[in-house]
Amino acid sequence: MFNLKYIKTEPTTYTLRYTRGRLKQNGAGLAFWYFAPTTSLVAIPLATTELPFIFKETTRDFQEVTVQGQVIYRIADPEKLAAMLNFTLDSQAERYVSEDPTKLQNRILNLVQVKTQASVEQLDLRQAIRAAREMVDAVKLALVKSSVLQKLGIEIVDLNILVVEPTPETARALEATVREQFLEEADQAVYRRRNASIEQERLVKENELNTDLAVETKQREIDEAKLNAERVLQEQRRDMQRIDLEADIAQEEQRKDLIELSTENERKQADVNAYEIAATMDAYSRVDAKVLEAMTMARLDPQQLLALGIRELAGGAERIGQLNLAPDLLQAISGQLSSKA
Repeated sequence: MFNLKYIKTEPTTYTLRYTRGRLKQNGAGLAFWYFAPTTSLVAIPLATTELPFIFKETTRDFQEVTVQGQVIYRIADPEKLAAMLNFTLDSQAERYVSEDPTKLQNRILNLVQVKTQASVEQLDLRQAIRAAREMVDAVKLALVKSSVLQKLGIEIVDLNILVVEPTPETARALEATVREQFLEEADQAVYRRRNASIEQERLVKENELNTDLAVETKQREIDEAKLNAERVLQEQRRDMQRIDLEADIAQEEQRKDLIELSTENERKQADVNAYEIAATMDAYSRVDAKVLEAMTMARLDPQQLLALGIRELAGGAERIGQLNLAPDLLQAISGQLSSKA
């Protein structure tokens, strides 16, 4: 009576009950009474299990790295696993009678390490540090296709590689290299900024120079236009002066011609007058002097005749002893003189 036991399993535990070597009952989450001396119980957990791992592997360039992550698996086919490994419980159904359940985890970890090692060996140190995602895909695919896990009825749910890091010495060397690279890149950035600044300054100066050249060219064009305009104006002035000079010369020539013509006319007029005078004198020379004198006196007024008479008297004064003038004559002469005055 004391060997009659009761067991109740969780829904995530697959139980197989064997009586006298024969399978009597199997399934998940079973509850039943059994007789301990003749019953064997096999309990296989169906829940997912997380196995963390830390592996030390060597890269293709012989550098040691630490791969840290976890693998998540579940038992998809418990009957296959029960046939391969011993998951039998003791008579009290409290613990396993063998170490196979623990060895299963070791087997899975060993298989993960083998696949991880194969993946790491194909990469250099720098590639391995940056290839966690690619490594996960490669190792997970290799585990899914593993015939060992398929025979054990194990399903890989997920695989994560949290970090791939080198040894502290290598990490410091890499940090120094990367630091130098960053400093070099920073120097290059400063150099590029300086070059860009110099280039910008060069462009600004070039633009300023082009602007100055354009201004000078425009100013030169303006000055040339002014000089051309001034030259044209001076030429026009010279042309005007030349025209004025030619006009003056023409006017002087015309005046000279007029003077010469006038002189010629005056000369001819003088010749005519001289001819007239000569002709007149020639005619007078043929006339008797008394006649000429009489003709002259005929044109004189009484006063002039009186004066001539007095002048004649004065001319013969040495021959005239005494001259008596009548008072009437003197009165007449003085009256005419006073009336003239």
